[in-house]
Amino acid sequence: MANTQSITSEQKTTGQKAVSTGAKAVGTKASSGVANSMRQIRIAKVTLNIGAGKSEEHLKKGVKLLETLGAPIKPVKTVTQKRIPGWGLRPGLAIGCMVTVRREMAEKLLKRLLFAKGNRLPASCFDTQGSFSFGIPEYIEIEGMEYDPELKIMGLEVAVTLDRPGYRVKVRKIRPTPVGLGHRVTKEEAAVFIADRFHVEVF
Repeated sequence: MANTQSITSEQKTTGQKAVSTGAKAVGTKASSGVANSMRQIRIAKVTLNIGAGKSEEHLKKGVKLLETLGAPIKPVKTVTQKRIPGWGLRPGLAIGCMVTVRREMAEKLLKRLLFAKGNRLPASCFDTQGSFSFGIPEYIEIEGMEYDPELKIMGLEVAVTLDRPGYRVKVRKIRPTPVGLGHRVTKEEAAVFIADRFHVEVF
């Protein structure tokens, strides 16, 4: 009887330790955000922009370049909203072009664009909302791009927007609300995400 009681008490003690250890493990997993799918950072969109000024020829070249990079998504022209006599600008004048690529296509495109930067980005590229942007002086530096005599030398600007599941609340039509401060992607989180996902050095 004494042996049976001691074995039973040992089993209870071992069971309690196992439960407490499991609870600690689950708690650690949840607190670190690994098990919470709502905390996962993702690429919302990649926006490519080329400013052409008042040059129609430069604008046509920019549209052609973005058609190549953003295919099958067609670029749109950006137009002025105000009249600035000193610059010769009037409302409705096309002065640039842009294309927005989202989700899976955006991730594939971003890998090629980061290759043009040597997979290195300064920390100053990241803003307080977790997004980041950078410029590419020459399109021929982009992976898979070859020199086009019609385009000659041309650069572009890249803006990458990061988000998490739940960001839709700020753009929905019915009762839109701001994303909570604790759920927003910070500058540090964005840098770690890009470094891990794309093997980019942030300096």
